[in-house]
Amino acid sequence: MRDWREDTEYVDIVSDLLRDPAVQELGQYVQHHHSDRLTHSINVSYQSYVLAKRFHLNARAVARGGLLHDLFFYDWRETKFELGTHAYIHPRVAYRNAEKITDLSPMEKDIILKHMWGSTSALPHYWESVLVDMVDNYQAIAEFFTPATERFKRIKQRKTRKAN
Repeated sequence: MRDWREDTEYVDIVSDLLRDPAVQELGQYVQHHHSDRLTHSINVSYQSYVLAKRFHLNARAVARGGLLHDLFFYDWRETKFELGTHAYIHPRVAYRNAEKITDLSPMEKDIILKHMWGSTSALPHYWESVLVDMVDNYQAIAEFFTPATERFKRIKQRKTRKAN
């Protein structure tokens, strides 16, 4: 997949959000052990955007909702809530934070609030919400296993060099 920075259409859609200090602050939080929350959110946003275009879905809502889906400012491994699990609480916190920095369409709201629907009972109302949830799950797994993946790539490269 190409670098999101080279996709001018995507950058035009999310540039106002990426300039916002609250979004930039996500870079200070570890997300899935080997990534930060800003990188994770951009990856979810851009991969969802590319797929939405391919499937003729609302790519703008997917890009923006995907970028804002984890707009919360606490370490989810340490912070606990009396009202429910992190899977239940953080989409609502992200939604409230996103509302403070931009106007949200009903679809963007649904994308943010329902991106944990496999872990919660709140069903999405749009295919775009399902797409962001699936990409979010994929990204979480990929980010968690990044060190092992990189190690396997290096081993393969060494074996290929030795064989030549």
